[in-house]
Amino acid sequence: MDASARAAEPGSGRRIWLWAGGAAAAVAVVTGVFVYRAVTAQPGVSQPDQGNRHIQTLNETIPPYNSEPPTSGPHLPYVAPWGIHTEPIPRQLQVHNLEDGGVMVQYNCPDACPDLVAKLKAIVAGYDHQVILAPYPGMKTRIALTAWTRLDAFDDFDERRVRRFITAYRGIDHHPR
Repeated sequence: MDASARAAEPGSGRRIWLWAGGAAAAVAVVTGVFVYRAVTAQPGVSQPDQGNRHIQTLNETIPPYNSEPPTSGPHLPYVAPWGIHTEPIPRQLQVHNLEDGGVMVQYNCPDACPDLVAKLKAIVAGYDHQVILAPYPGMKTRIALTAWTRLDAFDDFDERRVRRFITAYRGIDHHPR
């Protein structure tokens, strides 16, 4: 049977349209899955939860934190003031800020990095609550973003990445119910 005879068969046009429609639907579903994952994937790397036990002093012996900077674990019963700091914040203090829904934006600049600090300040200054900018000497990377059980560490400034992390985690309270 030649092509013109097949085209004239009843239902052959419908089969082609059904096949084309099915293929288009499959492409749409696959595309949708990838877009959904890209949009909903949470920023940073998940860290195991080390609990939220309160300690009374900085000198109290505690188990080592499982991330640097820390993302959960034993901490002081009060928080550091929100905003921009020029001195490092003790780890046991910053963890309570994270528990209260805060986000820490920290930087490590052994040889001063005023341009980086200025860019990070410009971002953090736009938040009146629950975000802290502070130096964190000794980190392996120049920038670290922390929230409760989340860490994103990198070397090159990326404004979109910083804002996305803050938006994703700022304001989420982590006190036990």
